[in-house]
Amino acid sequence: MIEALADITEDAFLGGQLRLKQKRSGHRAGHDAILLAAATEARAGDRVVDLGAGVGTAGLALARRLAGLSLSLVEIDPELAQLARANAVANAIAAETIVLDVTADASAFAEHGLLPDSVDAVLMNPPFNDPARHRGSPDQARHVAHVATSETLDAWVHAARRILRSNGALTLIWRADGIAEILTALSRGFGSLSILPVHGEAGRPAIRVLVRAVKGGRAPTRLLPGLMLNEESRVPKKEVREVLEGRAVLPLAEPRKSTAEAIPTAVPARMSGESP
Repeated sequence: MIEALADITEDAFLGGQLRLKQKRSGHRAGHDAILLAAATEARAGDRVVDLGAGVGTAGLALARRLAGLSLSLVEIDPELAQLARANAVANAIAAETIVLDVTADASAFAEHGLLPDSVDAVLMNPPFNDPARHRGSPDQARHVAHVATSETLDAWVHAARRILRSNGALTLIWRADGIAEILTALSRGFGSLSILPVHGEAGRPAIRVLVRAVKGGRAPTRLLPGLMLNEESRVPKKEVREVLEGRAVLPLAEPRKSTAEAIPTAVPARMSGESP
């Protein structure tokens, strides 16, 4: 059962193009999920899996931009999964919702139709706060959604690698000071990395990194110019507002090219149903 209506809010994303119900307390969807969706490359007909989908924010935002995806939302919390299912229906987006622990073994994934080498694209926003430096929330659901163990990233990347087809792409968001952990986890089976640092404001270290990695990829790693979220006045920059409102995508979402690099700026987005 979904919690009482008093414990649920309905919030607008993508400039109102996506409306999502979520719990008032615990983990709340925000900019990270929308940036992740805007960094994910896919095309009509692709099978796409959002691991740790929560209420479906990233996966549904991607599906709002790209029509014709075969989308699966994987979430361990049954209540969040139920909200994700309801959000897909409310936004008229076709999506399968699966209650499953991302760290489960291959047989558990197979029971839900997530077979090895069967998926074109995976996106994920794993719990990434370091428990040694981050005071976990007393709210257990929020704690689980935010705080990583030493095995979290490896386990999630392993799950993505197992279900991705050869040359399929994983897109993830992680804390910037954990870049070494990302590179280590992706060194097994992934290549052709593209890394986009995300800065809260000018003159400050990056707070997030968005990474796209290709299963079996062999191209050199690319470190793109950083994305600055806010002006000096702490107002979101124009190009960031366009991404958050669903009117632009990030360079990681551009189609991969063998002879040219993606332009390192936000580019206009084409929403579902819009003509080329």
